[in-house]
Amino acid sequence: MIKKKSVVSEAEQIRLAIELIQYGARLQLLELETTLSRERLLKLYKELKGVSPPKGMLPFSTDWFLTWQPNIHSSIFMNTHRYLTEHAAITGIAAILKAYQLYLEQVHPAHDEEPVLSLTRAWTLVRFFDSKMLKFTSCKKCGGHFVANSLDLHNDYVCGLCHMPSRAGKTQKVKEAALAAA
Repeated sequence: MIKKKSVVSEAEQIRLAIELIQYGARLQLLELETTLSRERLLKLYKELKGVSPPKGMLPFSTDWFLTWQPNIHSSIFMNTHRYLTEHAAITGIAAILKAYQLYLEQVHPAHDEEPVLSLTRAWTLVRFFDSKMLKFTSCKKCGGHFVANSLDLHNDYVCGLCHMPSRAGKTQKVKEAALAAA
């Protein structure tokens, strides 16, 4: 793996790593976005989270972003990211972090709940857009821009908000009923 040469100070790299860790970034993301060594990142992660970072591969398929609920959340994030890169002159990991912060402000996950879209998935989503595996398509009913597969036909695309799946939201109702019963 080739490390990026950076004029950013080590203190700035540590600050960036801390912010990424606080938002739940995986170790692989930290290694790619900072110039800090793996050992230093492991120490930082353990110091901040109190546990070792999770192991395993990063998301590698576009399919997750195309299912009903993840698509809505991914679309909120990507529209925010696009706006920031086009109008606020923010790029790279700074744009991803700012868009993710704004996404969290909009979806308001409860303190004990994980957001639907993790920072690592958001970072992966931007990479899928950059590689042209995913793109925006417009809903023919509401006109909103939604994440879609670049190779699919989109002439008559209807988003998951205009045409909700029949089981959409059922899991939340079951969860609330179980909480009420307890």
